[in-house]
Amino acid sequence: MTEGVATGEGRAEVRAYLGTYTTWPGGGRGIGLGSYDPATGRLRATGVVEGVPNPSFVIDAGRYLYAVDEQADGAVTALAVGPDGVPEVINSQPTGGADPCHLALHRGFLLSANYSSGSVAVHPVRPDGGLGERTDLVEHSGSGPDPERQEGPHAHQVLPDPSGEFVLAVDLGTDSVHGYRLGDDGRLALVSTARLHPGAGPRHLAFHPSGRYAYIANELDSTVVVAGYRRGVLSPGPKLGTLPEGAPTSPRNYPAEVVVSADGRFAYLSNRGHDSVAVFAVERGGAALRLVEATPVGGRYPRHITLDRAGRFLLAANQNSGDVTSFAVDRTTGKLRQVGSLEMPIPVCVALKG
Repeated sequence: MTEGVATGEGRAEVRAYLGTYTTWPGGGRGIGLGSYDPATGRLRATGVVEGVPNPSFVIDAGRYLYAVDEQADGAVTALAVGPDGVPEVINSQPTGGADPCHLALHRGFLLSANYSSGSVAVHPVRPDGGLGERTDLVEHSGSGPDPERQEGPHAHQVLPDPSGEFVLAVDLGTDSVHGYRLGDDGRLALVSTARLHPGAGPRHLAFHPSGRYAYIANELDSTVVVAGYRRGVLSPGPKLGTLPEGAPTSPRNYPAEVVVSADGRFAYLSNRGHDSVAVFAVERGGAALRLVEATPVGGRYPRHITLDRAGRFLLAANQNSGDVTSFAVDRTTGKLRQVGSLEMPIPVCVALKG
């Protein structure tokens, strides 16, 4: 499979990589390989890359692919993508923490968020795409009011801001988002700490294209918070529920991923439990969200969602039903319409080429 392969109907497909769990019952054997049709939004399976344990989050970097090894002795793995589109492992490095669950590339370094130990690790990227020895490990501290999920820090996401000058780390266990500056030596310097309301359990955030606002998905109280943003500093504002009024309270709902359309007009959030994708209209230039609807996801426990490069389709990785569902995006209303489904063992992440 190569980038730009023509389908039988003459359309060009692009590569897709799917994260899964390999140690769970019914799990996958490694990183799933797929081919995505940007004309129809449909995804098909093409193979698997074995030898990467629990690659629950993967990122595409052109000639290279990076994956977490989400386990007690956490690690990150670098892979080189061959001419046939099949990645081969270059090397792995320990993160110094437990259960890494998110990755980001920034200024020649790979950053990873260690969930169970509440820390952020930094590894330099070598010229061959492999990973050098860790240059930093920043450990968060604190706790929250939820005794089961917030007994200590739980770093859940790390990402650069739109300017590329700062790095943000979202911590579910401490109801906080930390802002850092990454030095040329691969070390993180703290510049800010934003506090969310107690018990929020912030999991992931996404920026508005203007770079002036961020939307924070809170896993533990099923809310999303609009935050102002300037030079590494978040200013959390009002919270908004992620479910329609009158939605059932059982089973408990846990928001997961949040993404924003490239034109900044809509935001989407996956609801695990309610098993839907919340569609939000972005208003006041990014300063406010309005819930439009919660579209049934066509599966169970949607964890990771992603918009394709053109913003025409949205893909949802449904962890508990073992499938990835595809939705056409109405560019006028933001609403979603399911157009496809692919069976996949415990899919928890979808990364599209480009």
